[in-house]
Amino acid sequence: MSQFDDTFTGMLGLLSEFDDLDDQPTTDPDGRIHAVLIPLRDLVLFPRMVTPLFIGRPGSLQAVATARQENLSVICAAQIDGEIERPKSGDIYRIGVEVSLGRHMQMPDGSTSILTQARRRVEIMEFVEDDPIFRVVARPIEDETSMSDQIEASMRTVRDLFEQCVELNRSIPEEAYIYAINIDDPGWLADLVVSTLDIDVAVRQELLETFNPVERLFRVSVLLQHELDLLELESQIHDRVQDEVDRSQREAFLREQMRVIQTELGESDFFQQEITQMRERLMNTIMPAEVRNRGFKELHRLQGMPPLAPEVGIIRSYVEWLLDLPWSEETEDQLDVPHVAKILDDEHYGLRKAKDRVLEHIAVKRLAGNDVRTPILCLVGPPGTGKTSLGKSIAHAIGRKFARISLGGVRDEAEIRGHRRTYIGALPGRIIQTMRRAGTINPLFMLDEIDKLGADYRGDPSSALLEVLDPEQNFAFSDHYLEVDYDLSKVMFITTANDGFAIPAALRDRLEIIEFPSYISDEKQHIAQRFLIPKQIKANGLQDQGIRFDQAAIDRLIDAYTYEAGVRNLEREIANICRKIARRVAAKQSFPKRVTSAQVEKLLGPPKLNGPLLLEQPEIGTAMGVAWTEVGGDVFQVEVSLLPGKGNLMLTGQLGEVMQESAQAALSTVRVRGDDIGLDSETLEATDIHVHLPEGAIPKDGPSAGITLAVAVYSAFSEQPVRHDMVMTGEITLRGRVLPVGGIKEKLVAAYRAGLRTFLMPKKNEKDLIDIPKRVRREMTILMAETIDEVLEFAILPEEAEDAEEAEDRPIEDC
Repeated sequence: MSQFDDTFTGMLGLLSEFDDLDDQPTTDPDGRIHAVLIPLRDLVLFPRMVTPLFIGRPGSLQAVATARQENLSVICAAQIDGEIERPKSGDIYRIGVEVSLGRHMQMPDGSTSILTQARRRVEIMEFVEDDPIFRVVARPIEDETSMSDQIEASMRTVRDLFEQCVELNRSIPEEAYIYAINIDDPGWLADLVVSTLDIDVAVRQELLETFNPVERLFRVSVLLQHELDLLELESQIHDRVQDEVDRSQREAFLREQMRVIQTELGESDFFQQEITQMRERLMNTIMPAEVRNRGFKELHRLQGMPPLAPEVGIIRSYVEWLLDLPWSEETEDQLDVPHVAKILDDEHYGLRKAKDRVLEHIAVKRLAGNDVRTPILCLVGPPGTGKTSLGKSIAHAIGRKFARISLGGVRDEAEIRGHRRTYIGALPGRIIQTMRRAGTINPLFMLDEIDKLGADYRGDPSSALLEVLDPEQNFAFSDHYLEVDYDLSKVMFITTANDGFAIPAALRDRLEIIEFPSYISDEKQHIAQRFLIPKQIKANGLQDQGIRFDQAAIDRLIDAYTYEAGVRNLEREIANICRKIARRVAAKQSFPKRVTSAQVEKLLGPPKLNGPLLLEQPEIGTAMGVAWTEVGGDVFQVEVSLLPGKGNLMLTGQLGEVMQESAQAALSTVRVRGDDIGLDSETLEATDIHVHLPEGAIPKDGPSAGITLAVAVYSAFSEQPVRHDMVMTGEITLRGRVLPVGGIKEKLVAAYRAGLRTFLMPKKNEKDLIDIPKRVRREMTILMAETIDEVLEFAILPEEAEDAEEAEDRPIEDC
């Protein structure tokens, strides 16, 4: 507040308190006056202005008393630094004003209020004394200006600007402007206007030290213009705030009035109550500004509609989706690596590669914080190997919510991105729906069976997943229903698949593939003892009955009742045994507490499986191969028969095009080596070759049976048997080279599971042996070949070996 505000009202009536203003103090021959000085803090006085001074410092009070006793003039000058309690001569400005003292009043705080009127400017020439009071010698400064057109124009400008300021500034009384328009002296006008403005002490002092009235008027007009700009801006802000307050108060008043009227009538507007509740939730929910504004916009539309309008339900559902989605809620990750490792090991046996990848991510996030990018893993393996359950364990271990959707058979892009709201019954896609169920922005999100996505005229869902599973894009995922961006960057995505090659290439490129191998018998035994049997005993209410399974019983279940890569059927058979025991317990009949191998057959009946088709002894024209399938690996036989004919090649057993071409390449390879077995063109032209793969109901395809076909054809023409304990895989070329194939891990495990302990494979697949279980590698004889000649050397039995085997089979005659 300016120093003028509290003193102008009634100022003219107070002038009688002072001596005659025309009576000037006596000056010495040099025109100087001797006076006492009162230093002022944060205050600058201007000539002719009436101001109350609140004096509390002892030196200032003594100076006032001395001036009255010795009839001395009083000079007031501002301190350079108002914080100084006991200023020195160097702490005071040299330009001040001579004042007349009026009425004294004692204040409750012990200070003295003295009404003063400034007379004229003075310049302090000399400090005579500074303790205990200031005595100074000063020179009066008079304004001497003759009126001119320029001065008159400046005065009009100042008055006009001052009038506008008075209108906008409520703290300046209107009498100030009336007083200003009656002043004819330019210096006095400038001093009056400055004293009303709220400006810094330094600026006031500069204007006090401006002796030329014309220049002072110009500077005052600049200050007025600046003050006017601020006042206009302040007025605009005040008007906007007032309008908003008035509107809010008006709405509140009308709503309260409407509520009271409805209450008096015994009615209640549930529609408006629902809108009010949603508006409050929008205001209180932490969400992006874009989403909140969209919600308010839709609520505004909803409020203007009648309750029975068709679009009411659509808009209400949309706003509820915005409110129910998690926008900022997240769970804190468990970053204790040993703790996470223990949970994963407690809940799953093996699966070291997948566990290591999760632990690596936890370790990196612990060190790098939120800057680390969340991996997008794809667990690829046969059914029943624990892919989905591992995802649940990972979520449990790191402390995240678990969310899962199955993509098997999904053929519509809208399943992923949602439907646009123009359709009746439109909903967000399954990604957004699952995020709402999860309730946090950082769940572990499992996309199951990603290799079984379809595509038709309704779109390609795998293409829609490209945005979801791309860290460069999923921070602003666009759902057709929401029409606002949703952040998926904090979600940990894990996908599962049985066949990694069935995943589209662009989608597979965004995934970090982790292979799940088929389980061997030892692994199945551990899983059954640690997880499956306790789980089924508890599920069937037998935990208090002391039921236990022998190792031989588990081996019997694995070998005779299940033949699979995973353990799903094994768990099913264990559950079948537990149910039969539970029935006996419920009927209070005797039941076996110890399940043995014999008890397994007694409870489940005869073995369901005979195992793979194996050879009991070496045969001519028959070789054992191994294939990769979606459920792991499987062994098969290749049979070749030579028949009189015209040189035709017959292929049966539901072979695919690639395998048919492999058979033709195998025959050509053998024909090149016809001289070694006495095979000439005349014999070939008179012989039909029939190649058959048993189990003809099962489709078969791929190039990996190339060397198996070649060995069987060579054996048939050479009439040399093939080793019956060997299984082989590898692609063959016309030049006899053996090329690498895929699925070595699954094929080796399948051979081991079938009891075949010699495995022949391409030399270039040697690098794949690193992922083979140690027990399989230890018990298997693994042979590697680069050419068909090496394959024949390994697989074909020499004649002497055949004679020896026949001799072993021939009975000994008595002499």
